[in-house]
Amino acid sequence: MTITESILCSKTHEYIYENGNKNYTVGLTDYAVEQLGDIVFLELPEVGSSFNKGELFATVESVKAASEIYMPISCTVTEINENVVNSPEILNESPYENGWLVKVDFTGDNMELSDLLDYKEYTEEVQ
Repeated sequence: MTITESILCSKTHEYIYENGNKNYTVGLTDYAVEQLGDIVFLELPEVGSSFNKGELFATVESVKAASEIYMPISCTVTEINENVVNSPEILNESPYENGWLVKVDFTGDNMELSDLLDYKEYTEEVQ
């Protein structure tokens, strides 16, 4: 099974997948990364930061533009991907496996997941 078979995507191009125990990995979809072009800088929140669904939690800069990244679920950050902060080009090479942004503990209710799209629905919507 590939990661894309188990992810949920937001309409603002973030993805999540569950690691178990209400812990999720959050990142940018391959479509978003492709639209940005070569990524040169990434700013992520600190571990322990809490966010409500839809809040700005990170920024990414590419050779084309700077973009804001929104949290697809209410959560508390448990881990940040230091590798992608130090080498933002990893996002271009591997947005799912190595280019994830943060791991979070989900603090919302399951209704928050209802407007997220599975990967197949997401790719149909962005094409």
